[in-house]
Amino acid sequence: MTRVGVITFPGSLDDGDARRAVRLAGAEPVRLWHGEHDLHGVDAVVLPGGFSYGDYLRCGAIAALSPIMAEVVAAAERGLPVLGICNGFQMLTEARLLPGGLVRNDHGAFVCRDQRLRVESTATAWSNAFEQGEEIVVPLKNGEGGYVADPQTLERLEGEGRVVFRYLDVDPNGSSARIAGVANERGNVVGLMPHPEHAVEPGFGPDTPGAMRSGVDGLRVFTSALRSVLAA
Repeated sequence: MTRVGVITFPGSLDDGDARRAVRLAGAEPVRLWHGEHDLHGVDAVVLPGGFSYGDYLRCGAIAALSPIMAEVVAAAERGLPVLGICNGFQMLTEARLLPGGLVRNDHGAFVCRDQRLRVESTATAWSNAFEQGEEIVVPLKNGEGGYVADPQTLERLEGEGRVVFRYLDVDPNGSSARIAGVANERGNVVGLMPHPEHAVEPGFGPDTPGAMRSGVDGLRVFTSALRSVLAA
């Protein structure tokens, strides 16, 4: 069975939800601790949302220096699928596995909403189970979720098809070009601010036209990783 590691940092709060999403996708979730130097042979890694180290200094900046992140960086460079969700996305930019950075929401307030997204790229380890241009709904909750990058980086991301998810209807945090998620050049590392792990099980996801709390669009983020591992 495919084994997906979920790293817990001091202040992580969505690691349990990420493990549940991995299990519902059909893989075995593996608990990993930030102080370790061992990924225990997992086939993919998830950096979960939360407030690692209380968001002191910059969100994700201290967590990016945790011992296990040296292993994550090395494994990502070898092609291991790595997903960063919200605070995990911030860690990936701080660790320079993804370009750009995340800053305080432009309206200065924490935002929590079910957010419509468009899938801009299916050519990644974490989005291949979607259709190009598909519109999905995934919960969003952050205070420092504005994605920023210099004009040259933004042009490169767009030109190389590395924008993976884009906000629809509204830009909830002032992100450049409404970018909600990006990938590295190889497509094995993806970071996104919305929380797909909160839309994986009927009764607990966003509302849909069919029923309240029935949205499960986020589950395919995790099944995508299984497809990538099995295809390798």
